[in-house]
Order: sequence, then C-alpha cells, then structure tokens
Amino acid sequence: MEQGRDSESLFKRSDIPIRPLSRQLPYSDISIERPGWSTLLILAGVLTTLGLSLPVGYNIGVVNTPAEVIKNFCQEAIKERYSTSVTFYQLDLIWSSIVAIFLVGAAIGSLGGSVLADKIGRKGVLFVCSILGTLAAAVFVSSRPLMSIELLFLGRLLIGLCSGLTTSVVPMYLTELAPLELRGSTGVLCPLGVTIGVLAGQIVSMRDLLGNYNYWPHCIAAYVIPLILCALLLPILPESPKYLFVIKNEHHKAFQQLKKLRNIGEDSLSAEIEELKKEQLDNEKNIGANWNIGRVVTDRSLLLPLLLVCFLQAGQQLSGINAVFFYSTEIFHVAGLSDQESELATIGSGLCNCFMAILSIWTMSAFNRRLCILISTATSAAFLVLLGISIMYINSYSFVPYLSIVGVLGFVLSYGIGLGPIPYFVGSELFEVGPRPSAMALGSMSNWSGNFVIGLTFPIMQYYIGPASFFLFALIVIGLFAFVSYYLPETRGRDIKEIVELCNRGLYSKPLQSRISASSPESQKMNCYRNGVL
Repeated sequence: MEQGRDSESLFKRSDIPIRPLSRQLPYSDISIERPGWSTLLILAGVLTTLGLSLPVGYNIGVVNTPAEVIKNFCQEAIKERYSTSVTFYQLDLIWSSIVAIFLVGAAIGSLGGSVLADKIGRKGVLFVCSILGTLAAAVFVSSRPLMSIELLFLGRLLIGLCSGLTTSVVPMYLTELAPLELRGSTGVLCPLGVTIGVLAGQIVSMRDLLGNYNYWPHCIAAYVIPLILCALLLPILPESPKYLFVIKNEHHKAFQQLKKLRNIGEDSLSAEIEELKKEQLDNEKNIGANWNIGRVVTDRSLLLPLLLVCFLQAGQQLSGINAVFFYSTEIFHVAGLSDQESELATIGSGLCNCFMAILSIWTMSAFNRRLCILISTATSAAFLVLLGISIMYINSYSFVPYLSIVGVLGFVLSYGIGLGPIPYFVGSELFEVGPRPSAMALGSMSNWSGNFVIGLTFPIMQYYIGPASFFLFALIVIGLFAFVSYYLPETRGRDIKEIVELCNRGLYSKPLQSRISASSPESQKMNCYRNGVL
C-alpha cells in the first residue's frame, strides 16, 4: 500500500465526502480493527495521572497534619524578620490565607486553561503545568532557610495555578486521545490521580514521617518527585489529534499522531478521520475560532450543558467530602481508637476512596453515566443524613460511634461510584471541540470555587450548627440528584452532535423525552455497547 498517497486522500473532502452517520457506524465492519489500549495511550494516562493529577490531590491533603508546625514557623519568621509578634487570631488568619490562596490560584488557572488549551495546545499546557509545579516546589523548600512566609504564599499560588490548569485540561486531553469506547475510562484518570494524591499527602504528612518541624518544607514539596520523573517523558506523548484536526486545521499532523496513538492499520482509521471531518465542519459552522468563555456563557444553546458541568463540579465539593475527611479522625477516636489508630483509620478511608477511583476505570466502561451519578448522589445523601444523626448522638449510645463509622465509609464509597469521577470528564461528552475548553475551564473553576466555599464556611458551620452541617450537604446532594435526573442525557457511546441537539433549548430542553429511532446509528451504537460489541 502506498502510505503517503492513501493517508493524503483521507483529508481531501472532494475524494472522500463526509458520510452521514446513518450510512455507516465507526468500526461497524468486523474486518476493521477496533482501537483499544495502545502503549502510547496507556503511557499518556500514567504520566498525566501520576505526574500532574497526583500533585493536585497531594497539595489538598498535605497541609492538614503539619498545620501547627507551619504556624509556629510563620510566627518565628515574623518575629525574626519584622521584630514583632502576632496574636493567635492573626496567626490563624495568616494560615487560612496560605491555605486559601491555593484555591484562588486554582480558580485562576482553570480559566487560563480555556485560553492556553487552544493557543499552545493540550500538550503545551502539560509542559506549563510541569514548570509551575517544579517552581512551586523550589519555592517551598527555600521558604524555611530564608525564613520567608511570603515564599509560602507564592508557592501555594503557583501550585494552585498548576492545579487549576491540570483539572481543566488533563481530562479533556485524555478523552480526546481515547477512542469512543474508552473515553469514560480515560476520563476518570484525572480524579484517580487526585484521589491518590490526597492519600499520599495524608501519609507523607504523618508526624512520624515528614509532617514535623524538621522536615515540613520537604513534606509540602515531595510531590515534585513524580512530577519531574513524568515530565521527562512528556515529549513522547502525542498532541490531541482532535485539537490538531479541528482547531489547528493541521490534517496530516493529526493523522500521524492518530496513527501512532492507535497503533492499528491505516485503513482502520478512516472512520475516525471521517468523524473528525464532520466535527470540523460543525465547528466551522459555529465559527469555532471565536469560541471563548464569554461566548460560551452567553450562548443560550449551551446553557443546559454548561449548568450540568458547573453544577456537577461544584456539587462534588459542596457534598462535603472534605468535611467528612476532616471529621473522620475525631469520629474514629470517639469510637474507641487511639490517636494513632484514628489517624490510620482516616488513611484507611482514603484507601477506600482510592479503591473506588480505581474501580471507576471499569465502571465507566461498563455502566451508563446517568445510572452511576444517580446511584451515587442518592446513596451519598442517605449516608450524609446517617452521619449527621450519628454524630449528634455519638455519646448517647454505645453502638452509635460504630454507626458513624458506617456513615463515613458508606459516604466515601457512594461518592466514588459517580460523584467523584464523572464531573471531571462529563464536559468532554457534552460539548463539541470549539466550546469545550471554555466549558471545561468553567467547570473546573466551579469545582475549586466549591472547595473554597467549603473551606471558608465549614469552620463557621461546625461552630454554630455542628453535625447538622451534614444535613445541609445532604440537601445540596438531593438538589443535584433532582437536577441531574431531569436534565442529564446519557452520554456513554453517543455522538456529541446528537447530545448537543438534545440540550440546545436550555432549561426548556427535555433530553430524556427525546426518542431515538431503533434503526438510527445512535441506537445501533448503544445496542452495541449493551451487547458488548464495542
């Protein structure tokens, strides 16, 4: 076969017209090899999970245990450099600001991801994240020798920017690399890395390891080790073929990257190339080059998918997952465990969360998104109510502490079924390529904003209403359940163009009442999924 001539003909619209989906489904011919987990796709998943997503979670989980130690350092640094002392209230305010500036940086980084993803490419953003993360680690390590709390602020801001870019771009990058049947599995790799990172931060920050006065700067900078190791291999990764084809209009380069990524015969790529052509035409009709956050927000046809993405991302944090982990050590302690055993039990809860995140790689391929998110929100709300009641009466009856442990573990497991992984990548399945970066950025910003709101309000809620805080979290999750059950269309295995059309009437859309003809390609595709063909 003459490779050059054949690959070139794939991109000539006059040679191969874009066939409607109803004529032929991708990979419907059994003689055509279907793409799967190629070595390059696995490598992309591993490097972005361990090198970029893990540091995000690490910096969320690492600051809790050594908080008092770092506060003491801040007090000493202020006294040495400015010859003054701070009150207990002022010290708490300084520490809260150090913690919060990470979330502010993450929100800014999320918005920046919408611009950079199209300007320098998805892969280019990965390099920017690696540079920001490495600089932040260097700043952290330098803060103690220089006795500078300003460097702590700067380091947290830099790693926040890195984290925001990561959560807005990495899920989009991985889902654009993956073939249709693996998009759910690759989409959950970013939240998997975040979950592993939170657990790693909890372990490394234990007082017997690095969470003490001697090693705390190394503790908060330890994430840089996997980051640098993975960054060295980033040049091997491909750029998103969809980005090259649809946004940059670099067809031949897109084909070469797709061929390397799929590692299958050239003939087997023709259907996927045809899908890219169709998406490019749709993008050009919508003046795809002019997509930005302002246009996405004001386009009424995108209102519903944007609300779905933002509500799911914010709801993930407003469900109170971080508050549950905050309470878990105290709950385990009241149940009769020692301080060290309670600390280990909390890490055990983190392991349960990691287990569910790993399991989601399979569940996202085996089960529909709607089913997973509805089960997750319904059971999460139930366990939050159980947790609130059990904490209220934790000293009243001997069995209640154990009931509270059931509440903690049950919520963690329920959260991992859908509320944990799905919000990160569902935007890639609700938006076409043009508005996708902006939509993903707004979703990521909603996630970090929800995290910020919980961090700001939970101490106040804890002081005034105590365990009843979990009833508020349950109400939020119930509201999310109601919204999703009415408006979220099933996205697994469905053409994005069809989903866009189902949701283009905003809140007047009725995506669940739209019926697909049994003979339509979308119906055939869904049947293939149900029967295990795809």
